[in-house]
Amino acid sequence: FAAFFARPETFALGVCNGCQMLSQLKDIIPGAEYWPQFVRNRSEQFEARLSSVEVLPSPSIFFKGMQGSHLAIPVAHGEGRVAFDSAASANAMREEGLLSLRYLDGQGQVAKRYPANPNGSPEGLTGMTSRDGRVTIMMPHPERAFRAVQLSWRPENLFKGDAGPWLRMFQNARAFVG
Repeated sequence: FAAFFARPETFALGVCNGCQMLSQLKDIIPGAEYWPQFVRNRSEQFEARLSSVEVLPSPSIFFKGMQGSHLAIPVAHGEGRVAFDSAASANAMREEGLLSLRYLDGQGQVAKRYPANPNGSPEGLTGMTSRDGRVTIMMPHPERAFRAVQLSWRPENLFKGDAGPWLRMFQNARAFVG
């Protein structure tokens, strides 16, 4: 695994359980040493719903050109709350611009409370990336909303045709491959 993550032409996306797994491998992923663990939701229950997130500026290859977007996304997890090893780790991630997604409330503000923040993560955090942007982890499920018909609701004129709000993320990965 260490050799895979060290190769500059490879990339990885960890979603939900994959996010938890990759966060456990942070010691062998270059530029991921400050990543948090993902622990039981504050609600003490499995949370499944359509939530809103903001794509933050980060070096993630997946989120290229998506920074500032406010998008609907499915969530489905029981252990998605961000737990940093220390305040220094959280600050380092913030200072280095490695935080890539956070939950929003119905007014487009950072979701600090349940149910808009389905897991109780500080600052609504739910996605991170490595320093070079090749490895990104996130708890919500973009693969469940890459087509418009996969969503139960969407604002009019947010996107057109069959493409859903998260197709761009997968197109970005394809562009990285060349």
